[in-house]
Amino acid sequence: MIRVQARTEQSTLMTFASPILAIVLTLIFGSILFTALDKDPLQALHVLLIMPLSDAYNISEMFVKMGPLLLCAVGLSLCYRANMWNIGAEGQLLAGALGGSAVALLFVDSDSAMAMPLTLIAGIASGMVWAAIPTFLKINFNSNLILTTIMLNYIALYLLIWAVHGPLRDPDGFGFPESALFSDATLLPVLTDQGRVHLGVVFAIIAAFVAWFILAKTHLGFKIRVYGSDAPAAIYAGFSTKAISWFVMLFAGGLAGLAGVAEVAGPIGQLTPVVSPGYGYAAIIVAYLGRLHPAGAIVASIFLAILYMGGDLAQIEMGIPIAVVGMFQGVLLFFLLACDFFIRYRLVSTRDSVA
Repeated sequence: MIRVQARTEQSTLMTFASPILAIVLTLIFGSILFTALDKDPLQALHVLLIMPLSDAYNISEMFVKMGPLLLCAVGLSLCYRANMWNIGAEGQLLAGALGGSAVALLFVDSDSAMAMPLTLIAGIASGMVWAAIPTFLKINFNSNLILTTIMLNYIALYLLIWAVHGPLRDPDGFGFPESALFSDATLLPVLTDQGRVHLGVVFAIIAAFVAWFILAKTHLGFKIRVYGSDAPAAIYAGFSTKAISWFVMLFAGGLAGLAGVAEVAGPIGQLTPVVSPGYGYAAIIVAYLGRLHPAGAIVASIFLAILYMGGDLAQIEMGIPIAVVGMFQGVLLFFLLACDFFIRYRLVSTRDSVA
């Protein structure tokens, strides 16, 4: 028989090499998949990974997709470092988009300098409120955080759909389920003339460095790391586990809410039924691919953003279904978790263990 045995020592080299190995295995799997679809695998991988970086406009669009991925992933990295299994970044993003849009629509005919700050604050606050619900249930009733955050994702989605079909729908929009266009005073500034990259990307990078500073340079970060690696030791040391849980969840919710409001106040410019193609879920992969490190999340979010861009281009250039991108993300996470598993454990036969 085969059983799992924990390794006495874990390879530091393999810990950092496993994301690269997971990417290589995913590319091999993708080549097999493209061959099965009667597509040239080399051409498909070129379209997926190289063409998104082929010109200034595509690079700009890649950064547009990187922003929400990075914001969500940074918050999730802190949650997972504290063993708070928040799967609700997608719902918190949608809540931020909804709350921010409700405020932005108050300034449709206004040039107020407060329009943009209030819109962003509303989006951040909405994401934090959405994250506070499962946190309260977890701390006070020991509910399963994974289940409650997943369920709240769907509730946020249907609240948004209800809003764009109801109270936030543009009365002059001929019945289309979308809000009025936001005023220029509400929209985030575009950073370049070639493309749509906006101030939200700068917010994302700043958030990553703030999170790194908290984890590496503050006493709070030390508490988060201790609590995540050994909860009984943290309790014995007198750390407030409730305060740590509230902080990481509200921090993650606020960043996801910022990602949502930056989408509607950035490239979209209004509230629509489809705000996110699944950024909150993909951010889980980004967080793990970045080794739960905010700086690593920057590199990982760029890679996932390239995959999103490449998926759109592959659909246009080669007729490859857009669902292939989702499959790539799932397979990448599978191989990453498999690599991490074999870093921590090894398979041994009972015969060898008896010997």
